[in-house]
Amino acid sequence: MKETPVNTIMESTLQKMKEMVDVSTIIGEPFVSGKTTLIPVSKVQYGFTSGGTDLPSKQGSELFGGAGGGGVSITPVAFIVIEDGKCRMMQINNYTSSADRAIAMIPELVDKLTELITAKGSDDAEDVVEEAE
Repeated sequence: MKETPVNTIMESTLQKMKEMVDVSTIIGEPFVSGKTTLIPVSKVQYGFTSGGTDLPSKQGSELFGGAGGGGVSITPVAFIVIEDGKCRMMQINNYTSSADRAIAMIPELVDKLTELITAKGSDDAEDVVEEAE
């Protein structure tokens, strides 16, 4: 591909945007409060544009006009919470419907059911041991 001023503008714009957004922007640094560890999670959106044109010149030299630009939006969306050996996601967003809220509660429901089944299994095992004695 022929190296043009537009390519240089695009590469420069992309490089600057890459410097602003990295993995630690999306999954933040964990911080500890008591026995709880919180890890922030963000949504990153970015866009860029650039363009240019060769301009006519009466002096025989080539003239070029161009520009580039971009934007970045970083929005916190959730926290990963690690507490007592359990991990869960706490979403920040406002729910638009009851269905959204119900779907967001599924992981917590599965955790509670797992705890209940595990506890029930332990109780049954204890009953069998007591009957055998």
